[in-house]
Amino acid sequence: MKILAIETSCDETAVAILEDGRKILANLVASQEELHRRYGGIVPELASRKHMEVILPLAQEALKKANVTLKEIDAISVTNGPGLIGSLVIGVSFAKSISFAQGIPLVAVDHINAHFLAVFLEEKTPDFPFVALVVSGGHTALFLVKDYLEYFLLGQTRDDACGEAFDKVAKLLGLGYPGGRIISRLAEQGNPKLIPLPRPMLDKNNFDFSFSGLKTAVANYVNDLKRKGLPIPIHDLCAAFEEAVVEVLVTKALSALSATGCQNLVVAGGVAANKRLRAALQKLAQERDFRVFIPRPEFCTDNAAMIGVCGYHKFLRGEFADLELDVYARSQFKRLS
Repeated sequence: MKILAIETSCDETAVAILEDGRKILANLVASQEELHRRYGGIVPELASRKHMEVILPLAQEALKKANVTLKEIDAISVTNGPGLIGSLVIGVSFAKSISFAQGIPLVAVDHINAHFLAVFLEEKTPDFPFVALVVSGGHTALFLVKDYLEYFLLGQTRDDACGEAFDKVAKLLGLGYPGGRIISRLAEQGNPKLIPLPRPMLDKNNFDFSFSGLKTAVANYVNDLKRKGLPIPIHDLCAAFEEAVVEVLVTKALSALSATGCQNLVVAGGVAANKRLRAALQKLAQERDFRVFIPRPEFCTDNAAMIGVCGYHKFLRGEFADLELDVYARSQFKRLS
C-alpha cells in the first residue's frame, strides 16, 4: 500500500511517499529558513506564498524518486492542523485537488499525532501505552498514548512553546534565527551553573509548562548587565538557558511516567533533536530503568513521512475525509480524566 503524504503546517513544504506505513520511498523537505531568517521569525504570508511555489514540483520530484505514478497511490495523507492557516490551506487544497482528479481516498492528519508516531519510522519502536513528550517551535505537551490514534493530553504549555522560547531568547541576544541550533552550539562552550535561572512550573503538581518567565529572566539579566556597562557572557547564558529548559522537560516527563505507570517515553518535535535533551534522557533511562525513544533528527523536525505513518493507520481504520475538509490553527485534545 502506497501513501502520498503532504505537510505544510508551518514553514517547511514536505512531501513523502510511504509503503505499508513504514518503508520510505521518498521523503523531501523544502526549507524556508533562509527566507525567514532576515525577519528573525516566520512571516505567515511569505510562508504561504512559498508553499504555493514549491509544492507541485516537490510532489513531482517525490513521485520520480519513489519511481511511482499517481495511479499507484492508494491514499493521500495531509496535515490539516494545527498550524498556520494560510500554510495549511495550500497543502490541503493541493491534496484535495489530487484526490478529486484521480479518485484517490483523502486522509486528514493531526500534526501533533503525527509527530509522536514518527518514532515508528525507526527500527526500534515502543510498545503501547507510552508517554509522549512533543516539543517544537509551536507546541510543548505531554500525552498518554494508548494506541496509534488513541491518546490523551496530560499537560501543555500555558504560554510560549519550548522552541518558541529558544527563538525569542536568541533574538533577544542578537544571535539570529532559528534560535535552537544557535543557542545549543554556543551552550557547548559555556558553563550552565554560573547563571541562576528559574525552572518554571516545577513546583506545580501538574504536567503543564511555562517558558515566558524563563525568557523574561534572561531579558532582565541582560538588561541589568547593560545598565552596569558589563559584557554579556553569551556562552554561559546560552548554557544556563538550555539547562533550565532541559531540566523542566525532563522532570515533567519523568513525573508523567511515574503517574501513568508507563515504562516507555517517546520524545518528538523539533526540539527533540537537541543534543543536551537527548543525552539527559538517555542517561536517566539507564539509571531509572525506563526506555526512551527519540526519532532521528530528520524525523523530529517537520516532515511528511510522519504524516504518512499517521495517515496509514487512519486509512486502515477507514477514517477518510471528504472535499469539505477544513483546516484548524489549534488542536483540541482530550484530557485524561
